[in-house]
Amino acid sequence: MRLTIATRQSQLALWQAEWVQDLLSQHPEVKSVELLPLVSRGDKILDAPLAKVGGKGLFVKELEEAMLEGAADLAVHSMKDVPMAFPKGLSLSAILERASPFDALVSNDYAAFADLPKNAVVGTSSLRRQAQLLRQRPDLDIRFLRGNVNTRLAKLDKGEYQAIILAEAGLIRLGFGDRIAHALDPELILPAAGQGAVGIETRTSSSPRDSKIQSIVRSLQHTPTALSVLAERGVITRLNGGCQVPIGAFCRISPSKHADHTHTLSLQALVCDETGQQIISANDQLNCAQESQAFDLGYKLGGMLIDNGADKILAKYGMNV
Repeated sequence: MRLTIATRQSQLALWQAEWVQDLLSQHPEVKSVELLPLVSRGDKILDAPLAKVGGKGLFVKELEEAMLEGAADLAVHSMKDVPMAFPKGLSLSAILERASPFDALVSNDYAAFADLPKNAVVGTSSLRRQAQLLRQRPDLDIRFLRGNVNTRLAKLDKGEYQAIILAEAGLIRLGFGDRIAHALDPELILPAAGQGAVGIETRTSSSPRDSKIQSIVRSLQHTPTALSVLAERGVITRLNGGCQVPIGAFCRISPSKHADHTHTLSLQALVCDETGQQIISANDQLNCAQESQAFDLGYKLGGMLIDNGADKILAKYGMNV
């Protein structure tokens, strides 16, 4: 079987696609795997925050169109960019083992977040990061920053910022681990749902070829990661959220000591306004073995956030829950 992977053209997206390409090439029924690099709308619009131009779907639509048109058999995504709902005919078939889910502070002058001077200029395009940074340090001067990892690092090196915030996983995957000054734990900045995880989307048709592709891709599923990410996505689904709203969700997972092969999920989530002055948080825990149970845990936690007043914050961003 010959397979074609739709992917974005950024260096990080290509790294992820090549990783999946290598994994699929090891399957005995796969003869070859080719990449189909595409430019998404999100890659073209770099002069505005994602919250202003449409959010998550900006990075996947072109890839999904390639699958629906038959130009590609599957698509590889960063899970934090994947919308909660999929177009008819497509679905998520596997979530691979997660790298670090955390954010990282990158600075040429300061070794830790606490070392940043008063009114330090910090770059990020994420409302989630902005809100949580300002919650800790209202004095910070948060400034807009978009572009791929190399572009953002170059702007830091030119002195446009005193520090920038990036996903730790992306930096490590691209060989920039030595640029990380401070890995930010979730008590400081709660990650985005799915951050650090890679997902594979396929067609859902029951044709012999698509059924075989689904089976092959499913063999790459990393169960602990899938349970964690689906719990986090359950929160976002209940909140009807995306990049337009500062929402964080993170699930820790540990093997159960029981004989039923369940895992213990410890999920925390928050909703805050972009100033960091209003924040609603909640957490919950569950022993489970099924993906549906993990998702339901997140959906329930999203409801708890709403019950605690998150709906009032969400309403400020035009979100109805």
